[in-house]
Amino acid sequence: MATKATHPVLSNRALNRATLERQLLLRRAPRSEMSVAGAVRHLVGLQAQNVKPPYYALAARLDAFDPRELSALMASREVARMVTIRSTLHTHTAEDCLALRPFAQSGGPERELKLFRNGLRGVDLDRLTALSRELVEERPRPMKELREALLKEWPGTEPLALTVAARCLLPLVQVTPRGLWGSSGQVALTTAEQWFGRPLEPSPEPGTMVRRYLAAFGPASVKDMQTWSGLTRLRESFERLRPELVAFQDEKGVELFDLPDAPRPDGDAPAPPRFLPEFDNLLLSHADRSRVVPDAVRGRTWKGNQPYRVFLSDGFLGGLWRLDESKDTAVMTVQPFLELTRAQRAAVADEGEAVLATMTSAATRDVRFGEFAE
Repeated sequence: MATKATHPVLSNRALNRATLERQLLLRRAPRSEMSVAGAVRHLVGLQAQNVKPPYYALAARLDAFDPRELSALMASREVARMVTIRSTLHTHTAEDCLALRPFAQSGGPERELKLFRNGLRGVDLDRLTALSRELVEERPRPMKELREALLKEWPGTEPLALTVAARCLLPLVQVTPRGLWGSSGQVALTTAEQWFGRPLEPSPEPGTMVRRYLAAFGPASVKDMQTWSGLTRLRESFERLRPELVAFQDEKGVELFDLPDAPRPDGDAPAPPRFLPEFDNLLLSHADRSRVVPDAVRGRTWKGNQPYRVFLSDGFLGGLWRLDESKDTAVMTVQPFLELTRAQRAAVADEGEAVLATMTSAATRDVRFGEFAE
């Protein structure tokens, strides 16, 4: 929505640098300033549809990150994996698991549940909620086992609809060893209340979440936060906070809000290369993604339903990367979208080698430039 008011204009590069700074991507956060749990909270969770993305997301953002640190937090139940924002799986701190699920409920899980209503005809959702809770709190249940138990109660019902309903109606946590670094395990579910040993928190006030969103993703428009959260009608929340926020506009005239003391680096601030996992929230949390994704490369990070891992060069989406690992060898293949200068190519290669050193134990590591995706 274009604003009629005149506010200071933030260039696209200035928006890029501000967002990267909030995302801990302009400079890695020193460990003296931010812990692993602190980063997970500051970022309002990490996309976690797959097991490894949260680890790679933190490797790009924290100085001297060791993936075993996040794994230890998961093992001790200080962080966990559960469906929250946009009805997608995230890694959150325990406190955010208990509070953000109620906040996200109407914008994600409830909306997803409506997509399966035809497959749930004749199903008493209150009964399904109670039965599912009883089953997963008795002991963590694999999805297949939960589905089979629900089908006994409602034979002939669409199986996927039953398990989607359980996931949307209950705050279900994926229990460890699923998600631990260097371990494997099938998805098994219990409730957040059972896993953490305490009840859900009341949904945070909208103003609290506006501030948290801006701290991690700002400056941003109302529509940007609605895209990130899956919620609608957030204009009123921003308007209530207007006296304590600052306002800008982007080059298209869209009104942007921000926290007064939030960092807004100059658009010419150096932005080192960064390697990000698939599903990184940097690419998913604004209605207008041009602050990170140039128009010329829009749509090139996906093939069908499969997302690629991406890297940033000069702060913007610069290309894709793939990692092929064996017991003793790790090979990163980097595919730039546009031609890199010699200096940019060297910086990308150096960052790739640093990522391999952090995230693999292979004795032989190699960064190569080439094509692997159409």
